[in-house]
Amino acid sequence: MTVVGIIRHGITDWNLAKRAQGSSDIPLNDTGIHDAEKLADRLKDEEWDIVYSSDLKRAHKTAEIIATKLEIPVITDERIREAYGGQIEGTTKAERVERWGEKWFEEDLGIESNESVLSRGLDFLNDMIEQHPKDKILVVSHGSFIRQLVDKIYGSEKKQRFDNTSLTILRHKGDDWDVELINCTKHL
Repeated sequence: MTVVGIIRHGITDWNLAKRAQGSSDIPLNDTGIHDAEKLADRLKDEEWDIVYSSDLKRAHKTAEIIATKLEIPVITDERIREAYGGQIEGTTKAERVERWGEKWFEEDLGIESNESVLSRGLDFLNDMIEQHPKDKILVVSHGSFIRQLVDKIYGSEKKQRFDNTSLTILRHKGDDWDVELINCTKHL
């Protein structure tokens, strides 16, 4: 059985400003670093084998903090980076409405499709199952990416929100995924 602990990166200044980050390479702020350290302290007494991280700074720094505390390696994988936001990256909702109107989300603004995000996310998970059939893997990624992946696995129509440095635990057994923990931030 493969166990996957999915973590959303620590907070950034763009998170606080409610700016769409997408694939923009925004670093953690001081709170994001501190919160990642709290999560690492929470995980330090658990057995985890490896950390996979998005290649974007905010996720990779979160992964490095955790991996250092747990004394396990970090492997970077571009497939788990955030959905590309096209022209909306760096904007707030108010700025999007001002530029493209109330139905900005119906415009072709170069945003990566949900199908593309799910395709690379499921491809990544399938590789993890093959490469680590009995391991406990941490995956540090991004809010929209995690939401789409977990919603697909969980079969939820709810559109779960994932908080910064939240932990979600999935267990793969046979052909099924079980969601053991979702969006847990008790370390904060």
